[in-house]
Amino acid sequence: MTRIAFIGLGNMGGGMAANQAKVGHAVAAFDLSAKALEKAVGAGCVAAASVAEAVKDAQIVITMLPAGPHVRSVYGEQVLANASKSALLIDCSTIDVDSARAVAQQARAAGFRFADAPVSGGIMAAEAGSLAFMVGCDDADFAAVEAALKPMARAVIHAGGHGAGQAAKICNNMLLGVSMLGTCEAFALAEKLGLAADRFFEIASQSSGQCWSVSTYCPVPGVGPSTPADRGYEGGFATAMMLKDLKLAQEAAARAGASTPMGAQAEALYALFDANGFGDKDFSAVLQLLRGRIAELV
Repeated sequence: MTRIAFIGLGNMGGGMAANQAKVGHAVAAFDLSAKALEKAVGAGCVAAASVAEAVKDAQIVITMLPAGPHVRSVYGEQVLANASKSALLIDCSTIDVDSARAVAQQARAAGFRFADAPVSGGIMAAEAGSLAFMVGCDDADFAAVEAALKPMARAVIHAGGHGAGQAAKICNNMLLGVSMLGTCEAFALAEKLGLAADRFFEIASQSSGQCWSVSTYCPVPGVGPSTPADRGYEGGFATAMMLKDLKLAQEAAARAGASTPMGAQAEALYALFDANGFGDKDFSAVLQLLRGRIAELV
């Protein structure tokens, strides 16, 4: 039985921690939310009173936190000071590359193995244990990281050294944001031209317009496989989270001197959608903005 400390039990972390407990690991869980902690206990985890208590005897420490400052603070002030030096540290948060590399450097200086391992797949995949992990770590540590993530994963991919996992996540989600907007525009235009959504779905899924946003995550209710669109755009990947990732991509692009005009346009449109009060809706709900039917989301 592996002793795991899981810090951060939000929409993603809760399901991830539950899957670690499901395979028989001893999971000491902590979150500032009493409700989230209670849910984790119901899924087989043991509640810890603090980060320090959770990591004290852990062989593996996994964190799933909101942003870079939280990751820097939790590791710098609590994890590194209280975890065993033999513990493997894995941060699954989506944060900026600079923060990931800074924490990795700090962990290495303190004698720890560390990996940044952000995820792709959303809430349903977190609950099902079918997330894709993009890992940034030393080559020698990848096998151990892969084994630690296996109960939560359908795929664990070594992106490169420290920070590479975050770079992969930022680029992947920028591509997703852009492709979803293109998909929504195409379905909105098809509707205006009198083309049935299910007919366009069948055609686009088998022709050059095919992409994940069309064939797997179609934004139109009742078309294709079941998606958040079929549940009033609830669950899935929240618009506010997509906007966060697009902002990270634009910040990274500015620092790297990269030209990302489509990413910038995607950020602006999702910022508009979020500002209108739809940050908690799945990001594919932006279709309703483009259709001029945003009132249906209220």
